[in-house]
Amino acid sequence: MNININLLQPLLVAVFVAGAASLLGVFAILKRMALVGDALSHVALPGIALALIFNFNLFLGAICFLIVATFGIWFLKYQSNLPIETIVGVFFAASLALGTLITPEQELLEALLGNITSLTWQESIISILSSLVLVIILLWIHKKLTINMISEEMASSIGINNKRLDFIYLMIFALAVALGIRFVGALLMGSLVIIPAASAKNITKSLYSFMGLSVVFGIVSSAFGIYISFIYNLSPGPIFILISSIFFVISLLIRRLR
Repeated sequence: MNININLLQPLLVAVFVAGAASLLGVFAILKRMALVGDALSHVALPGIALALIFNFNLFLGAICFLIVATFGIWFLKYQSNLPIETIVGVFFAASLALGTLITPEQELLEALLGNITSLTWQESIISILSSLVLVIILLWIHKKLTINMISEEMASSIGINNKRLDFIYLMIFALAVALGIRFVGALLMGSLVIIPAASAKNITKSLYSFMGLSVVFGIVSSAFGIYISFIYNLSPGPIFILISSIFFVISLLIRRLR
């Protein structure tokens, strides 16, 4: 019974966080922002370092730093007319350098690889509720995002505020990164968003099947990752990524057979 209780908490958090991140990954791929999640996860590293140094909640440290950085990225995108990948790349390099420099050495491995089993029940509930909020917002704006991805001019012509939409999208991306860092760490967060969505894209033909299957891949991979890591006392983040990669290879084979 004790084993089941110990397994239940990280399993619930992993399923909700991975499901939300996988849904976000659909739009990251469609917007050609597949590497943004990976870069943003490194942007969070200084916030994690400050949380470790001053002994406050890691999620709070990550989300505060991510919000500031995301606002900066969004602002510079429209002020400089540079591609968002370029701006994120600059923030990525600077934050990675700063985060690595100030993160306590004994805590660096957990910051890079995550440790979902260290979450308290209070943190777990916050993570689950935040994941639900992320999903609700994505479902609320997904049609506008789709039109925006087809043509910003078309979106603008029917009354969609592209700047505000981009801001909302980047902010929920920041939220997803902050949630996922405790699961897979700053080093692997981009994979949590991208791999399930990439697997789904290989074998689906419509947006809604793409969204649904991406969430399924994310949830199944996270559940197996937590279970295997619990049984063999391994870090769950890398196990999740390996299982997701297996699904990706299988999806490639199915696409090839078709």
